[in-house]
Amino acid sequence: MTLGTVQASISGERRVALVPPVVSALSKKGLEVLIESNAGREAGISDDAFREAGARIVQETEAWESDILALVAPPSDEEIARLASGAVVVGFMQPLDEPARIARLADQGVTALAMELVPRISRAQKMDALSAMASLAGYKATLIAANRLPRFFPLLTTAAGTVRPANVTILGAGVAGLQAIATARRLGARVWGYDIREAAREEVKSLGAQFVELDLETEDMQDEGGYAKALMAAKAEQQVELLVPHLAKSDVVITTALIPGRRAPTLVSEAAIKAMKPGSIVVDLAAATGGNCVLTEPDRVTTQHGVQIIGYTNLPSTVPADASFLYARTISAMIGEFVKDGVFETNFEDEIFKAACVCHEGQVVHERVRNLIDR
Repeated sequence: MTLGTVQASISGERRVALVPPVVSALSKKGLEVLIESNAGREAGISDDAFREAGARIVQETEAWESDILALVAPPSDEEIARLASGAVVVGFMQPLDEPARIARLADQGVTALAMELVPRISRAQKMDALSAMASLAGYKATLIAANRLPRFFPLLTTAAGTVRPANVTILGAGVAGLQAIATARRLGARVWGYDIREAAREEVKSLGAQFVELDLETEDMQDEGGYAKALMAAKAEQQVELLVPHLAKSDVVITTALIPGRRAPTLVSEAAIKAMKPGSIVVDLAAATGGNCVLTEPDRVTTQHGVQIIGYTNLPSTVPADASFLYARTISAMIGEFVKDGVFETNFEDEIFKAACVCHEGQVVHERVRNLIDR
């Protein structure tokens, strides 16, 4: 069977789904790897590097005709129409945000595996693309904030006087949030972390940050997958109000709170923005799903009430070399798990395959996605 990848068509996407080290590994499993010419250019990977790893460089049309296609971004309607019936597509599919796309993939007769739905079990850790990309996003968000803040992050003592460290607050202590905390600490800031999950308290403190204490009842706020549950409306409003005094003291706020398949929860109100000092920074990593800040505009930097609000939606793509390497490792692990003697074998008895597969043989097979389509 052939395994192909293409250059992403989405504006600003610089990652590539396969890199030379995984090409070598997948070739040993009996797959012929096809790479669209220049697919890795934005990630600093030449066609020659792919050739040396055993791949064959092809034109776009031939790559799209592959038996298995590894993608970074979900395929557009035009790209779905190019897929052969019976093909296998693996990548980020946004199945809970755009279930209609999964229905179109099913109609095309392809088998699609969504990397977002890889279960959080030990055997699947090597396939956890979301965590890998979230870590990069948390790191870059902190660097962007440090670059735009009109003051230093660290305590700085000079002959002319002492500069106090910046106050940085991270809302959401998942992978992205914890990486943001660690990065801000390394840069010398005073850091606070907040999450509604009680389990996150010790993780925040273990990185040397202080935990934001709110007078809010938040027991049992973690689901089976380790994600935060949505608060009831009254508690959600109370949480937003209780955060205002703390955010007012922050020079930088980085928000990372997401709930799979739902709009991002509101954490930063306009009242909080008004209370922050002029020149302060908000980096909203939930901008793609509505934003944690009510004033966030996706893929834009705006200034509201003297505060810069940054809504970049694809920070991993700003470090395309490492992002591609990490993403390709997860893609390779997923595909390699189900390839035997050069043939990709569907296996609904396997909990990883069952959790990640969203459509197969003309049907949407993932129950949660199917329920979203039937609404």
